[in-house]
Amino acid sequence: MDDVLIAIQVPLVGEERRKNWAKVVRSVDESKASGWAYEGEFVAAGGIQDVPAGCVLLVYGERGSRASPQIEARVYVANADGTLSHHATATGRAWARTLRDPVADLLGRSDGPPAALGWSPELMSYSDEALREELDRRGGAGTS
Repeated sequence: MDDVLIAIQVPLVGEERRKNWAKVVRSVDESKASGWAYEGEFVAAGGIQDVPAGCVLLVYGERGSRASPQIEARVYVANADGTLSHHATATGRAWARTLRDPVADLLGRSDGPPAALGWSPELMSYSDEALREELDRRGGAGTS
């Protein structure tokens, strides 16, 4: 299934004149404790971007001087209505390891498709046939 894209405002963390970036995280390499652990596509921070609904978004930014940057990273989930749900924040040089497990947990949700897409976990307990019959009963097109 193709990802449903939604427009979201990607926040700018830190200062515009310092290093900042955002990434749609698809997977996490749990053998790494640096920013290289996060695999996915970069998107521009500080503006509107099209991202998959339900995706995990990692946003990184720095404030202060180049010699002594103040690092902050945040983890969001993109909701189907175009909003972001904040899930975690880390500061300092250990940001990548601090966020690695929470991001992996978000990516490894076992409750089926993301609720942000409007799917309901309780419907997962019904068979495809039962759902088709209910759709037909309500006047929908219950095709395979």
